[in-house]
Amino acid sequence: MPSPGPARVIGGPGDGCIAGAVALPFDGVGYQAIHVGRRRYFSHPETVDFVERLGRRAHEAGLAPFYVGDMSQPRGGPLPEMHVSHQNGVDVDIWFNLDPKPALAPEARETVDLPSMILPDASAIDPVRFGPRQVQLLRLAASDPQVDRIFVHPAIKQALCQGVGGARSGNISWLRRIRPWYGHDEHFHVRLVCPADSPLCVQQAPVPEGEGCDQATFDWWKAELSRPKEPQPPRVPPPLPEACRALEVVR
Repeated sequence: MPSPGPARVIGGPGDGCIAGAVALPFDGVGYQAIHVGRRRYFSHPETVDFVERLGRRAHEAGLAPFYVGDMSQPRGGPLPEMHVSHQNGVDVDIWFNLDPKPALAPEARETVDLPSMILPDASAIDPVRFGPRQVQLLRLAASDPQVDRIFVHPAIKQALCQGVGGARSGNISWLRRIRPWYGHDEHFHVRLVCPADSPLCVQQAPVPEGEGCDQATFDWWKAELSRPKEPQPPRVPPPLPEACRALEVVR
């Protein structure tokens, strides 16, 4: 369970924890939580507020409800599998699927359709699945002042830079916060800024200036994603902050 007391984010998204976490309600205006059996629906209250705010704005824009996936564990810390982030209560996964959805029964939350938004060869977006609705949701999320950055598949970032779904219409300053990263073809990963009430929170380095739409970046990602994967030595994760041990969070 979460620790008692006020909410405090400790450390960074890849080497941290959270005290006083709160749970995201499983259902809200414009969203539904999925994979709740993992118990990763805890976070800082500002992260819950962001999800609920985004849900209301998406609903007002006429979008179907979106699915919310991983946030953090009750006291944060490392997740199983290969997840590196989601440790300190400022990350949340939002799924791109914006098809009309029925209200989910408890057992149905664990097995939902989560299609990829890119072609099988990862060369570009799938225009049947990724379009104006997904762009609008990304724009709403990235325009929120609490958002630090949003991770998407490089093919999605490139499509946005090319103007898919009206991405380059009007104010395009939000594109700067959309960052290409491995995976993230089915969902986008939102990272918020450190809350003002959490002096032990470690903020990630600022997003570079500009829209991030230079061709050199996309050429690098194309080469990176197409090269054969070689065995890598085991990653040695950084130690958790001392304050995490007080919460009985260990690596």
